Amino acid sequence: MKVITGTPSNLLEPGGDTPALRLFALLEVFAASDQRHSLQSLVDETGLPKPTLHRMLQQLESAGMLQRESDGRHYGTGTRLRRLAENLLRNDSHHGARHAVLRRLVEEVGESCNITALSGSEVVYLDRVETAAPLRFYLRAGSRVPAHCSASGKVMLAQMGPAQRRRLLAHAPLDKYTDKTITDLDLLEREIAQVRKHGYALDNEEFLPGLLCIAVGVPDTGAPSKLCIAIQAPIMRLSADKARQWLPALQAAALALGRIDADAGPQLKKASP
Repeated sequence: MKVITGTPSNLLEPGGDTPALRLFALLEVFAASDQRHSLQSLVDETGLPKPTLHRMLQQLESAGMLQRESDGRHYGTGTRLRRLAENLLRNDSHHGARHAVLRRLVEEVGESCNITALSGSEVVYLDRVETAAPLRFYLRAGSRVPAHCSASGKVMLAQMGPAQRRRLLAHAPLDKYTDKTITDLDLLEREIAQVRKHGYALDNEEFLPGLLCIAVGVPDTGAPSKLCIAIQAPIMRLSADKARQWLPALQAAALALGRIDADAGPQLKKASP
């Protein structure tokens, strides 16, 4: 059994309001499965008009991103798109190093772990490795969670000054997702004060019933953390006390991520014009 939540599967709806984004979203449809697509199957899957899809397919085919199969009716990934994917995987050693740290942490604690960043008033999952346990909450990379009811979000909020934090939260609805969600600004400020004091944050069934999460910031030399690393598990396996026992492993992983980012910094500066 697994509880599934996160970003909707219809990739052409969110952010697909410009021609370029719609073309990119159509490529995501091809990347998400290993089957060939016909014009009609794409109409059924995306809900877009047939003339619109036909025009998009022609554009992507002429660019080498897609190619028509021998039957003339089905489309698959083109040479240029496959080369783009291969180059990305081969050259993204920074992401690979981060992912290796995340995987080692999952092997150590036996639960799902993720790397997150703050985007506006939400936390976005940059990377995630799932536990092998059959009961788990599935939040894939790209999922977004409100900052006020997530452990990573509280860590990020704790690094802001009071005025900056109030300004952000004043324009973000503090929606109530469970009976434990903090929706009062004053109570949230008290919670954040505890996060600053202890150096970690908990989400104890505040976003999803039955889910507990603990997070710490990834150290960034001379600056507030831009990333968090977190452990998530169902409360039937993970209590708040047990989560605190994993803090040394979580903090060690955060330090490893911080070293990766520090090493990447000089390379990025050297590569910039």
